[in-house]
Amino acid sequence: MSAQHELDSPPSDAISSLQFSPSDTKLLVGSWDRTLSVYQRSEDGSAPFVLEKRVQCRAPVLDVCWGADESIAYFVGLDHDVRRVDLSNDENEQTVLSTHEQPSNKVAFNRKHGLLLSTGWDDVLHIHNNAIAEGRSFVRVRLPSKPFAMSLTEDRAIIAMAERKMSVYDLLALKMVTEQTSDARTGGDSELGEVEVHEMTPWQTRESNLKFMTRAVAAMPDGTGFATSSIEGRVAVEWFEADKAADTYAFKCHRQTAMQPGEDGTEVEVDIVYPVNALAFNKVHGTFATGGGDGVIAFWDAQTKRRVRQYQKLVASVAALDFSADGKYLAIGVSPGFEDGSEDSETDQSMVKVVVRELSENEAKGKAAK
Repeated sequence: MSAQHELDSPPSDAISSLQFSPSDTKLLVGSWDRTLSVYQRSEDGSAPFVLEKRVQCRAPVLDVCWGADESIAYFVGLDHDVRRVDLSNDENEQTVLSTHEQPSNKVAFNRKHGLLLSTGWDDVLHIHNNAIAEGRSFVRVRLPSKPFAMSLTEDRAIIAMAERKMSVYDLLALKMVTEQTSDARTGGDSELGEVEVHEMTPWQTRESNLKFMTRAVAAMPDGTGFATSSIEGRVAVEWFEADKAADTYAFKCHRQTAMQPGEDGTEVEVDIVYPVNALAFNKVHGTFATGGGDGVIAFWDAQTKRRVRQYQKLVASVAALDFSADGKYLAIGVSPGFEDGSEDSETDQSMVKVVVRELSENEAKGKAAK
């Protein structure tokens, strides 16, 4: 039996991002109220997760991710910094790992290669190698354009940017760059100083199949492809290998039909189009969820190109989504969006919610092709 739970003590301002921990026992939430919220799996069964701690940050948080385990988390935000926070005790000590020249908007950790990647509005990718001593642990790579979204597979980094540009980087190649750069610094007599910006050719360079600005990107669990979404209510599904290029497709979603007065005063039917703000793949079933500015969440089967199900509209825009590794939970960040033209107004705190949907056994399972 599926159930939907609204967690107590949500952030006080818009939610930017959230992610389950590697063991699925914790949920990390970043917010514009300058906090990180850590929710712990409940033991008494009253709710799936309860607030464990709230970490104060210097600036609004734009993205979060877990490290190798539940003791370390990373976050980026409007203060330009890439920060690590130690959650193993009450001190919640923060360490600045690097600083972008403009706000840093995305961060992701790859456990296989021990790499932390961050992007910034300075059109630069920072690559942090956990195996290298702190202080010599990151390199900067120039991006072709302003980054909007990032997602990692076990071996690739997918970065969606402005001007419909997309770059796919090989993580092993990025790791080798950090090791070579560290060796060069160690062998020299100069101080670390400013870190050079490298020009690096991606493993793949692509043009987005979506005509309007990308809002989100999510890698398939098997690492063979990815999905992207746009501000114009569309989603594209693509594969990396050339022999699968013909299978690439895009579809419309998160649209509502409404009657509005026409030029002659009579009512006409129009499509209201909402941005698709969030994407997340279910790691067990391979289906993916979309969350839109219309407050609706839908599940899709990437292989059969069919919608699996759609849920009742939430109180506000869906800002972030993440499935637990075991596929049993879907975390949802709900916040007022800009769809109603109220971007200059203060956030209505009553509409900021962290929701966890506990899925039934086959709720996220795909559908056979017709």
